[in-house]
Amino acid sequence: MTEKNKNQKSKSNVHSLYPRKLKLQITWIFIIVLLFYFYSLYETGADFVTLIVDFDKIINALFNKMLPPNWEYISVAIDPLIETIQIAVVATTFSVLICIPASLMAANTIVKNKFIYQTTRTILNILRTIPDILLATIFVSLFGIGIISGILALTIFSLGLLAKLLSETIETIDPRQLEAIRASGGNIIQVIWYGVVPQVLPQFISYGLYVFELNVRASLVLGFVGAGGIGTIIDTELNFLRYQNVMAILIVLLVAVIIIETISNMLRRRVV
Repeated sequence: MTEKNKNQKSKSNVHSLYPRKLKLQITWIFIIVLLFYFYSLYETGADFVTLIVDFDKIINALFNKMLPPNWEYISVAIDPLIETIQIAVVATTFSVLICIPASLMAANTIVKNKFIYQTTRTILNILRTIPDILLATIFVSLFGIGIISGILALTIFSLGLLAKLLSETIETIDPRQLEAIRASGGNIIQVIWYGVVPQVLPQFISYGLYVFELNVRASLVLGFVGAGGIGTIIDTELNFLRYQNVMAILIVLLVAVIIIETISNMLRRRVV
């Protein structure tokens, strides 16, 4: 047998990692998604070609209005920034406290009653599907403009997210520790304290820090609907076309977010 025939035979014996049927299905799915994408562009009238062609003009016009920033306005933005961080801290604290019993009731390793388990999971799923800005709009209409509306909106929004993460973590812990405590006569409190807490505490702290970072960013947007924080003055300055003031606020926000994320990452590395 010649060397050429050997190479052809070895190539014919090579099998694909994925079966032919699966590759065909993936190809059709990709084509359908691509067609739907172009159809959506056509129906919405989105013209990305013009955006790409005129992108440099848009950037130049934007920065010509925003630069140089009004550095004197930074002192005005400090108090709303502190208010934004306070909203995030209070909302995260409330959601962390409420999510502890909620996540335990939403974990099938702790709650054996299917009605309680399914009801709790359904409520948390409903809370998680409501956008934070819609919650803020509802609370602003109920309680008026101010930080109370922002705190309530972020508490409910982050509760659904945090309880889901924690409940799924509880469901993946080693059940043998729980069974050993139950077999030795331990009650539900002892099972949770000695069996659940040691296994989920590092992840719980990490989730809490993540939700806090998320709430800091979300509270900026909620200010546009009157829920307090630095978003309120950003909305005001944009309405009056004071783009240099907006640039100064964005610089303050950038520095604050970098500091918060640095501290959060340091704490997360220590506990996880």
